[in-house]
Amino acid sequence: MAFSADVGDVIAGLALLLSGYATWQSIMFNKKQKSLLESQEKLNQRLLEKEDADSAAERKADLGATIIKIGSNNYRLKIWNKGKATAKNVLIDFPEGNDCFMESDIIRKFPLERLDTYQSVEIMAAVSMDTKGKHMIRLRWDDDFKGMNEKIVYPTL
Repeated sequence: MAFSADVGDVIAGLALLLSGYATWQSIMFNKKQKSLLESQEKLNQRLLEKEDADSAAERKADLGATIIKIGSNNYRLKIWNKGKATAKNVLIDFPEGNDCFMESDIIRKFPLERLDTYQSVEIMAAVSMDTKGKHMIRLRWDDDFKGMNEKIVYPTL
């Protein structure tokens, strides 16, 4: 039994090989495309998360406090808002006690109705040799993101 091939058989064989190669290329292309779509979906998800975080940050106030020295022996407690939103109903208290900040100044200024972005308020301090160097201060406020935020800060002399 001899195998004989004519021109038509050779062309059919080449067509079969070409078809197989084209099928293999299509499968590889589809895998790459699927991988690209998954990467694009992950990227879109991360962008959405970043947008959500940025949107939340736009509605948050961020209060801080420090003790500043003015002149040779004048000290003040400076409370500021470095967030992007206005802080409302700002309250201050001293969980470990207040031994140097003027109570009359605190009562006169707090609760503070609003503290805008980059705005600050100062409280006079009476510092002596017996005054401790670090003070625990609790700041509480409302903003557009959440009601009754709280932050504890430790300003030092």
